[in-house]
Amino acid sequence: MEHILTVSSFIIPLLLAITLHEAAHGFVASKLGDNTAKNMGRVTFDPLKHIDPFGTVVLPLMLMLSGSPILFGWAKPVPVNFNNLRNRKRDTILVAIAGPLTNIILAIISAFALYLEYFVTPEQAPWTFQNIYNSININVVLAVFNLLPILPLDGGRILNSLLPKKLSYKHAKSERYGMLIIALIFILPAFLADAGIAKINLSYYLIGVPADFLRDVVFFVARIGVTG
Repeated sequence: MEHILTVSSFIIPLLLAITLHEAAHGFVASKLGDNTAKNMGRVTFDPLKHIDPFGTVVLPLMLMLSGSPILFGWAKPVPVNFNNLRNRKRDTILVAIAGPLTNIILAIISAFALYLEYFVTPEQAPWTFQNIYNSININVVLAVFNLLPILPLDGGRILNSLLPKKLSYKHAKSERYGMLIIALIFILPAFLADAGIAKINLSYYLIGVPADFLRDVVFFVARIGVTG
């Protein structure tokens, strides 16, 4: 029963984090000239519109059950026709950064809730408290993960828009290998360990360390906001 409650405390914050992340992309794109996502009903808080069976359900569940120190996932990417944006270079960056920024804002709001002790404490409402605490961790990890400079992640979109035209074109070609590169980041350490080679935990250095730093920043901002 306790294990079920622990697992269930990840469901709401994970769905909110992923759903609002994708909805933010579509919302910002619609404000900057592209209504593709809006016309497809993807600018919505309805998680069913954004759920990817593997990235939203299977993978996070596998990570939770395996005791992974990092929990993340993804939703169906919101369709954006970048050619419709008024200023393609600038607006691509704004659309891309909207998702991670939303996750950071959600993490800060969750941290505010933890500092407001009259709202919830571990003793009074342990399940609610765990949901809020998980929301902080999930959102900082998703923000950092999506800001990796790898296409098709948001960080890859931002980097591609900042590069000179020739380099941008060459970088765009790497998108076909993007998911393979991401998979290697998580699979390679285990493979090296099984092969008896020194373990290089890429996911820890690329995601874990920046996420820890971002978590500290989130708590600092929340503490300043509460205490004045």
